[in-house]
Amino acid sequence: MPTPDVLVYTRTAGYRHDSIPDGAAALAELAAARGLTAGATEDPAAFTADGLAGRALVVLLSTTGTVLTPRGRTALEAYLRGGGALLAVHAAANAEPDWPFYGDLLGTRFAGHPPLQPGAVLVEDAGHPASAPLPPRWEWTDEWYEYASHPRAADGVHVLLRADETAYEGGTLGDDHPLAWCRAVDRGRFLFTALGHAPEAYRDPVFRAHLGGALDWLLG
Repeated sequence: MPTPDVLVYTRTAGYRHDSIPDGAAALAELAAARGLTAGATEDPAAFTADGLAGRALVVLLSTTGTVLTPRGRTALEAYLRGGGALLAVHAAANAEPDWPFYGDLLGTRFAGHPPLQPGAVLVEDAGHPASAPLPPRWEWTDEWYEYASHPRAADGVHVLLRADETAYEGGTLGDDHPLAWCRAVDRGRFLFTALGHAPEAYRDPVFRAHLGGALDWLLG
């Protein structure tokens, strides 16, 4: 069987989101629309130099806790630095808590969230493929993630979306609350979106357009 172009990794060692199957299905459909195949796995053995070779994209879909072996960490870092692409979705902000490279890659760490509630997303970069399909102000329900440090302070981070903290209760970052950002990593590309908590998110056309645009940018 041919190796899928897109590896969707769904292993969890902490909280497990009910939305993971919906997210994996949506990503497979979005990949297929771009002429690519996608395969989901929970097996850390997929992360080897040979296992990642030739992959167009790796997705960490709401992974939590330590989900990679030391060998897998080495392989993923080499893949990304060598020109690979990595998409981290929602709770992937809470993955690999003791891996310094991943913390540097994210530019921050997950630090909790207020209760799931309606809010609003503000587009910061309307020209980026991951944010161009969204309205300038998008009413949305999600977990509005808080961070241990401000993502914008990290080297190379380019913010795409922000939260309007006046639209929900419990935000602590004020007017500048990033929700999605991207960066280059040597020859590779990385994009993180904090959105995507609920199963129904992955059936929403606007959120799917956000993910599809992320794929377009990551695939170059």
